[in-house]
Amino acid sequence: MKDAEPRLRGLLVQGLEGDAVAYKAFLRDLASHLRGFLRRRLQRIPDEVEDLVQETLLAVHNQRHTYDRNQPLTAWVHAIAKYKLIDYLRRRSGREDVTETLDEELEVFASVDNEAADARRDVVKLLAGLPEKQRVAIVCMKLEGLSVIETAARTGMSESAVKVYVHRGMKALALMIGSAEP
Repeated sequence: MKDAEPRLRGLLVQGLEGDAVAYKAFLRDLASHLRGFLRRRLQRIPDEVEDLVQETLLAVHNQRHTYDRNQPLTAWVHAIAKYKLIDYLRRRSGREDVTETLDEELEVFASVDNEAADARRDVVKLLAGLPEKQRVAIVCMKLEGLSVIETAARTGMSESAVKVYVHRGMKALALMIGSAEP
């Protein structure tokens, strides 16, 4: 989201100022980001991702007036998504008191911020070693959670080129990681 933050933030601000086209683009792009964000957290139950994306988008829409334009959009959106995820986990367990279940699930959130920052730095270094088209295709699909069609539309590449660049880029990344291990 770091790279998408200025774009999403700009679209949201325009939408808050009455630009319906910008707001629609904000929701569309945010949905793509949320899919990736929630897929990483719901790997064991991927069928629930789309429902949570929709719930989160609805919450963002309903709470858009609370967004502080001086704060990062990422933090605000991720907080909403995490609350929606917690609500989902409560519903799934069938109990209001899901402390034990949530403690296990929320341990991920407690350590994610530091681990994510470290991982982000490592990923940025690795991606910097790739040709631009491979890097862009991987960022769109693997980091932002876009589909092949969405990536092709955003980058101007053909769908088959996107697939090829992602495949080659992932193969190159695997080689880089393999050669970096002791």
